[in-house]
Amino acid sequence: MKRLLIASLALALLVPACALAQSAFNGTWKLDATTVHQSGGEAMVIALKDGMYRCNCHPPIAVKADGQDHAVKGHAGFDTVAVKVVNDHAIERTFKQDGKVIQTATITAAPDGKTAIEEFTVYSGASPSNGKGVLKRVAMGVPGSNAAAGSWRLDHVESGSGSVFDPTYKIEGNTVTSTAGGDSYTAKLGGKAVANTANGKVNGTVSVKMLGKNTLREIYANDGKVTSTVTMTVSPDGKSMKMVDHNLKTGVTTTMSHNKMQVATQR
Repeated sequence: MKRLLIASLALALLVPACALAQSAFNGTWKLDATTVHQSGGEAMVIALKDGMYRCNCHPPIAVKADGQDHAVKGHAGFDTVAVKVVNDHAIERTFKQDGKVIQTATITAAPDGKTAIEEFTVYSGASPSNGKGVLKRVAMGVPGSNAAAGSWRLDHVESGSGSVFDPTYKIEGNTVTSTAGGDSYTAKLGGKAVANTANGKVNGTVSVKMLGKNTLREIYANDGKVTSTVTMTVSPDGKSMKMVDHNLKTGVTTTMSHNKMQVATQR
């Protein structure tokens, strides 16, 4: 009886210690917009002439630039696009799903045409998220087109704030839950692919696995074909996280860093 009591006491003391051992990923991570960098792959190509807007999106989009909603297919998170010509060097795009605005984005070319500013607002999550990036021209648009047309690459990000940029992770046992703006999933580490939800609708699948103590990889797919991988590594001190997003459709790799958001303790 004494031996059993000692064993039970030891187990009781051990359980709280295990419960307190949380994953380094647990919590909300705030994007450091100045660390966003893209490399490789294809540039963003926009054509705007004779009242028609086209882009080399995946799949490509071709709609009238008349400010009206036009149906598009095969895109995650939106089913209509409205393109408005603001002036001869700026355009505004509005993306909707089921009639609800998901995102607005305005591209304004600089007077010299070498750079452009893209400002966007994402309406997923509890409140809108805003971002501002600087684009660098790769090639001019066809003669007579809007100055915002042509080929562009992201040069750097000036700002980005809101829930869509700041993912939250929670790992308990072998189950991981992730939310970021209107996107979310719950999956088993090393398990089968599960539904990935974007703005309340299923957007393909995602599977997750640990590559090391502090490295997590998400594998996104549509119709069984991998479309992107996102690899996150938490620093040894647990205060920052590096994210590498490789888009297999475009070949573009985006790297960025997040900082762990501290939750105020109550006394």
